[in-house]
Amino acid sequence: MNLFADIRALVVTCLDALVADGSLPAGLSYDAVAVEPPRDPGHGDMATNAAMVLAKPAGQNQRAIADALSVKLAADPRITSAEVAGPGFLNLRLADAVWQGVVHAALTDPSYGRSPLGQGQKVNVEFVSANPTGPMHVGHARGAIFGDALASLLSYAGYDVTREYYINDAGAQVDVLARSAYERYREACGLSPEIAEGLYPGDYLVPVGQAIKDKYGDSWLDKGEQYWLAELREFATEQMMEMIRADLALLGVQMDVFSSEKALYGTGKIEAAIAELDAQGLIYKGVLEPPKGKVPEDWEPREQTLFRSTAHGDDVDRPIQKSDGSWTYFAPDIAYHYDKVQRGFDQLIDVFGADHGGYVKRMKAAVSALSHGKVPLDIKLIQLVKLYKNGEPFKMSKRAGTFVTLRDVVEQAGADVTRFHMLTRKNDATLDFDFDKVVEQSKDNPVFYVQYAIARINSVLRKAAEAGIAVDDATLARADLSQNTHPAELEVARKIAEWPRLIEIAARGNEPHRIAFYLYELASDLHGLWNKGNDDASLRFIQEGDTATTQAKIALIRAVSVVISSGLGILGVTPVQEMR
Repeated sequence: MNLFADIRALVVTCLDALVADGSLPAGLSYDAVAVEPPRDPGHGDMATNAAMVLAKPAGQNQRAIADALSVKLAADPRITSAEVAGPGFLNLRLADAVWQGVVHAALTDPSYGRSPLGQGQKVNVEFVSANPTGPMHVGHARGAIFGDALASLLSYAGYDVTREYYINDAGAQVDVLARSAYERYREACGLSPEIAEGLYPGDYLVPVGQAIKDKYGDSWLDKGEQYWLAELREFATEQMMEMIRADLALLGVQMDVFSSEKALYGTGKIEAAIAELDAQGLIYKGVLEPPKGKVPEDWEPREQTLFRSTAHGDDVDRPIQKSDGSWTYFAPDIAYHYDKVQRGFDQLIDVFGADHGGYVKRMKAAVSALSHGKVPLDIKLIQLVKLYKNGEPFKMSKRAGTFVTLRDVVEQAGADVTRFHMLTRKNDATLDFDFDKVVEQSKDNPVFYVQYAIARINSVLRKAAEAGIAVDDATLARADLSQNTHPAELEVARKIAEWPRLIEIAARGNEPHRIAFYLYELASDLHGLWNKGNDDASLRFIQEGDTATTQAKIALIRAVSVVISSGLGILGVTPVQEMR
């Protein structure tokens, strides 16, 4: 059940009736007709822009269309009033029975809130994709949580989703990893490591060095890197990927696919992608103008092989092959996305750190060209996380050497708290993460406030059961909900009704933070109703000596619990049963 979709369908039916009786011309498109909550709740329950968007194509006055449409709508038993406002908006008020029906739907329909929006379209969400050179830091944590929640949201909205991690295991940084690990290997063999400038100093490589010793003994001691670099590069990369997988598991993140950058080289895949662009006339030899400001590493003051990315919306054309014949870092990324296009995805989503903002247009241009404009690419940038503890910036991890690790954060705050709090800001906004505040038990802490709503509802269910009142979902679904007529009760039902609409809005925009915002608002309505019961005994959920009324009131809050649990499931957060 999607009440907003149902009322929009009613508006369309009424518009068709106006066409049938000659009040409107035939052939009008209703695509722009919307039914939404009014900006001012005092104006009604829902509002439609139908008259305003149809006036011009119909060649009629907005007000006249609105007046005629209001008569048709008011004839439906679900509508108690349809009032014309301003130049042609229609404000609708719905019967109490409609809101009570929403509560019943939430209790009886296991798929309440789920949407057919995606219609099984295949979506690839690539996220994290951290270099396998160290443990994941707090920025990776935010990207991992965002990507995982987004994938769950899209799945909930009817998409066929693949979670993917791209392993950057082909660059010079992997050689640095191997050399750094070799020093820890020497340390494991009883020698002093020589951590020269440019190597990775973190203690996280100590166990890697021990693992190398366990496997190879002392056979590489005092040997030149020509003997061990290639093999150690593979070994250390796999060791680091095991660490990264373990870090992701701490957050409950499971990838469906791990793709290797190294696997693109020497296989013809890069060449095939460039050949596809060349066949479209998008590859040429040229010299780019010197860039203003910082000079990127792929710019040369001589002829290079260039991708005409400006033909697909980029600001400048991009180098893909250097003058010495080696590929730029952009070339394998083009090949990797070409591989995703060839795997048949209908939509691609990349989750990047904010420092990759300059990469957005070129990557979108490449996917547009490689898919002939058929596969959209949405790139979500993840802004920085600022950590605080005891009112001070949280210091870097000794283990990592230069940054705070994902593991540091999860071990101190917990996975559920970390996940929820990381989603309380839009992905492109900087997020403050205060270890003291995220575990604080107050209304100002959204994690606690939402979980407290679940705990309160569970406490009511336990007390009712202890009093001998049946409160299983099947019984509650048969309760006489027509008793729930207080404005505060109806307000809670209205918020429950927004859940299916909210899912579609969040999925269309690839914005899982909207789920966290909505859950906070729903929890706030629940707590508000609870507090009103302290002053008005008729609003208390357990009515002494009146089982029927008690079950009706508990049915309402149990519906809240169902929706909050569904929302927390999308965010990857486990609902608490009770607060200690």
